[in-house]
Parts: sequence; structure tokens; C-alpha cells
Amino acid sequence: MRIEGVRDCPLGFTADLGETQGRPIEWWRDLITRNSGNQSSVILVADECDGKLAGMIGCHAPTAPKLAHVATIWGVYVRPLFRGQRLADQLLRACLDWARTKPFVSVKLSVVASNDVAKRCYERCGFTTYGVETVAVQWDGALYDELLMSIRLK
Repeated sequence: MRIEGVRDCPLGFTADLGETQGRPIEWWRDLITRNSGNQSSVILVADECDGKLAGMIGCHAPTAPKLAHVATIWGVYVRPLFRGQRLADQLLRACLDWARTKPFVSVKLSVVASNDVAKRCYERCGFTTYGVETVAVQWDGALYDELLMSIRLK
């Protein structure tokens, strides 16, 4: 699903499609293992009734003591068939519920400034913009700004 997301929404991910596709299955298994069942990382997925994955989200916090209080959301993706049902909102809320059980003070994310649909979703879930990273992403010959957003948990 990650490869599909990078292909389908190239501005929604900073990952490169060629690099993402070139990773062996073991790399992906290791990523899931590293982000499962630990204190600082999680990957959540939403599945449809027949077991097909509908969406995903990841959250990670550094382990360095001075930085471990802030988690970062990454890899938010909902497959086209499931869009418009507020599934991303549900994934975000589930991720925030997980984060609230940890010692995190806040959660942050970034979104390409022109991605109004994602921005509205993040705002519905309580995120606010605290800054802009200019020319943060370069893709297909163009430069894009990213909005830096966060939510205070405690």
C-alpha cells in the first residue's frame, strides 16, 4: 500500500517512487517490526470487511531524551475507493489515541500547502498550523511549500 500511495499521491509523500519500489520485502517487514509493539512508534491500518487494506498511518518519536516528547505522523494514505468516508480522520484519531497513552506532549505532521483536502482533515482532528517550510518538496520540476502542523496532547 505504501508503494501505491507514493505512486498515487506523489506530493503526499517525500519518498521517491523508484527508491520505494526497489526495496526488498524484507525491508518492509523490518519496518513493520520496528514500528510494532514499542513505546515510540506505531503503524496502523484500516481494513475493509473482506480483509483488503483501505488506509494506513504511521507515528514515530525519536528516542533521544530531549526530543522524545514529540511524535511525528507520517505515511497517511487512504485508497481511492475509500476516500470521502472520513477514514483518514478515523486513522488520525486512532493514532492520537495511541499517542495519548505515551509520554508525548504533542504530535506534529507536515502537509504540502496546496493539499486542501488533507489540511482540512488534519484541522478537523485538532491540528493547527504553526509554520511553513518554504520549498520543502521538489517534484516534477516544481517546488512546494509544506505547512507544519501540530496538536498538543497534554
